Amino acid sequence: MAWSRYQLGLAALMLLTGSINTLAAKWADNFSAAGCGETVEHSFQHPFLQAVGMFLGEFSCLWVFYLLMWRDQRRPEPSMAPAQPFNSLLFLPPALCDMTGTSIMYVALNMTSASSFQMLRGSVIIFTGLLSVAFLGRKLELNQWLGIFITIVGLVVVGLADLNSSHDQKHKLSEVITGDLLIIMAQVIVAVQMVLEEKFVYKHDVHPLQAVGTEGFFGFIILALLLVPMYYIPAGGFSGNPRQTLEDALDAFCQIGRRPLIALALLGNISSIAFFNFAGISVTKEISATTRMVLDSLRTLVIWAVSLALGWETFHGLQILGFGVLLLGAALYNGLYRSLPACLPRRQEESGAAAAERESLLHGESTAINSDS
Repeated sequence: MAWSRYQLGLAALMLLTGSINTLAAKWADNFSAAGCGETVEHSFQHPFLQAVGMFLGEFSCLWVFYLLMWRDQRRPEPSMAPAQPFNSLLFLPPALCDMTGTSIMYVALNMTSASSFQMLRGSVIIFTGLLSVAFLGRKLELNQWLGIFITIVGLVVVGLADLNSSHDQKHKLSEVITGDLLIIMAQVIVAVQMVLEEKFVYKHDVHPLQAVGTEGFFGFIILALLLVPMYYIPAGGFSGNPRQTLEDALDAFCQIGRRPLIALALLGNISSIAFFNFAGISVTKEISATTRMVLDSLRTLVIWAVSLALGWETFHGLQILGFGVLLLGAALYNGLYRSLPACLPRRQEESGAAAAERESLLHGESTAINSDS
């Protein structure tokens, strides 16, 4: 069935904003500016402050939800179901996981390339599948186990590509290895977040935009408060600010004041995550969860191509191989092959496959409701 203009627009919005999200974060990392006082010019490395901005973008989804509800209720025949009462604290555990995983990933993004960052995030299906078996009693199908195995092979290929190309980049080999390992470790936390969302959140039938916004609220408040003790906690060489503390928000604001383009990069990161979550949820609703997975994989290719064009990284053939293997693993895990015969005539009983695409997150999709950051 041909897509309508609205569906094409949603798909394009998801692909565009998803790519901008990672590229804007990496663009901010590439800036250098003097900080507060008489500090010399140094790189903008403030991962925890960037994570606060990301949660601000997620928090804005809550306002979009209430706006949509208000507009729908003014119609003669409302189409949206009324918001169900629920305990907002249910979102606190997954929000803590999201906060921790996102912060770790922003730290890792300072150490590796944007394309490798996006590719390695595909490892989440490994840990999601294993945790769903252990804690939710899921039974993975053969194609899902095969997808997990192929994803592991793809991660090895991407890691080898990073090792072989690290001498051509500004990052040291030790930084690249550390960054890649941090990204994979963060996916373990993201997988725990997905298990918590499946176990405690989805059964309450909360609207996805409301879920994203509520988690963004908790993440924004908690991490913003944590910036205060982080200002005093020493981090040594692990830190990227002159005071060598875990985070120096004042130094970040001074750098932004001296290089306003940093503010533009941060604004792009904040706004893109909000639009990306909205577009992703809408694509799942209006088209299919499989289409959302394909678009999410395509943005990795867009990020890699733009990074090459801007000179942020050098071309390496192993990255193409790694991307292809990871895409194959994700396609098998998400059952993409089942959607390929969709253009052929099907019997009535086969229509259940469409409903299967909208199954729970852990069984079909490989991203959390707000992990597209």
